[in-house]
Amino acid sequence: MAALPPSAPPSPDARLTGLPASAVARLQAAARAIRDGATAQAAQQLDAVLHEAPAHPEALRLYGILLTRTGRHAEAVAALQRALARWPDDALALTDLGNAQQAAGRIDAALATWRRAAELAPREPMPHFNLGRQLQLLGETEPAIAALSQAVELAPGFLPAHILLGDALVHRGRFDEADASYRAALRLHPACGDAWRGLANMKTRPLSDQDRAQLAALLQRDGLAPPDRIAMGYALGKVCEDQGRYAEAFSALREANAEWHRLAPWNAGAFHAQVSAVLKADRALPAPLDPALGTEAIFIVGLPRSGSTLFEQILATHPQVEGASELPDLGLVIQEESARRRQAFPQWVEAATAEDWQRLGRRYLERTARWRRQRPRHTDKLPENWLYAGVLRAMLPGARIVDARRDALEAGWSCYKQQFYARPHFACTLTDIAAYTRDYERAMAAWQAADPMRLRIQSYEALLDHPEGEIRALLAFCALPFDAACLDFHRAMRSVRTPSAAQVRQPLRRDTARAGHYGALLDPLRFALGLPRADEVPA
Repeated sequence: MAALPPSAPPSPDARLTGLPASAVARLQAAARAIRDGATAQAAQQLDAVLHEAPAHPEALRLYGILLTRTGRHAEAVAALQRALARWPDDALALTDLGNAQQAAGRIDAALATWRRAAELAPREPMPHFNLGRQLQLLGETEPAIAALSQAVELAPGFLPAHILLGDALVHRGRFDEADASYRAALRLHPACGDAWRGLANMKTRPLSDQDRAQLAALLQRDGLAPPDRIAMGYALGKVCEDQGRYAEAFSALREANAEWHRLAPWNAGAFHAQVSAVLKADRALPAPLDPALGTEAIFIVGLPRSGSTLFEQILATHPQVEGASELPDLGLVIQEESARRRQAFPQWVEAATAEDWQRLGRRYLERTARWRRQRPRHTDKLPENWLYAGVLRAMLPGARIVDARRDALEAGWSCYKQQFYARPHFACTLTDIAAYTRDYERAMAAWQAADPMRLRIQSYEALLDHPEGEIRALLAFCALPFDAACLDFHRAMRSVRTPSAAQVRQPLRRDTARAGHYGALLDPLRFALGLPRADEVPA
């Protein structure tokens, strides 16, 4: 049995103290294997070390990292806590423990652990980075900016810190600083797709001629990582459109979407069958036990790029409503139930009782309670939640559902221009966009007919034409008293965590239509949507 190292937090050179030379070599090999993603090799090496030195803190720390990487989160937490029992003030192990806690869904514990690591090692960047990344996900943008700024200061060459800091600054509306952060990343790595994505997503700030030339030159290089090449293709499409170079914009976007589609093709037929199955299952929903359950929640759903962020901004300006942005919780509650029943959604829907749906509704409200600490109601604007709008009738019958609608051609083209990180995604081909749109529209039509008092179609174009009337009607639908602040929604200083963060900080604009500039290039989308060809539209 190897002798244990001293209990004080070790210096980097002393982390392997107490291990025989053979175990040191194995531990170093395990670290390399974890770095390279060779998890089986890492496990083999670590098993041998832990057999020889089962309580060695550094071996346990690496084992915890490996368990986190392989999805065994509870075991990872336990291993790292054993390491910290010996080295309680080891900032490195605390950082890794925070990662494991975060992966296990123990967010508050992870935040506390990273804060402790930052206190113990204030000059180490990773605790600040991890803390800032998680705070940003939670919508706590100002403290996220502070933590990420600290990470950038401590590690100016750490590319992800510049990117996440830029994202946080965008979400807070600090666009000049965000621009500087993204461009600092480009100085480190000119072909950084995430930095170009961040610059392009500040949609009200056009990229320059120099940016366009640089993007075009970079895209001619061999050996670009596919994610970087794809993101730069979308950015090139954006700058070309901004400059009126529509044929070049379409070409760049077509290439970016084609590569994205090759990596993960969307199956329109399978999705159509899923929507049909959901509609069939929803016919057997039981009457809710508590018709008021869920009055705290306002869901904003629909096609992406259809105005959902704008509608949320209006509602979140109201003193009774917290804008929570795109929450994953509804889908995660459905996934939890699918895992419990060992059946995919919607296979189990017809067997679910009123008691089951009430339990699931309460689970959602429990998961989202943090968004109602300051205000009694919250918005949840994940667009694809429309797929669950039917079951919400049993699960959260008191909730209101706002269906964000925009001209189908404009919405479809806007989706095609936007890089979505979910894979596979319907927006990579014009025909898939149309197929997805048709499925969405038929489902929402059925659910609105079944329960019109709970679901409102909110037209983006109607809001542009009659802003005050539409805002008053939207507030009334959500059972909110009129508040004049909602008319000046663009002045609200909340964090906005979507690609529309810059747009919703401006007054309403009527010049946002772009599809008409592309003429016959968009005829495949027009045809699939049942619209006239470009040359059939009256001038």
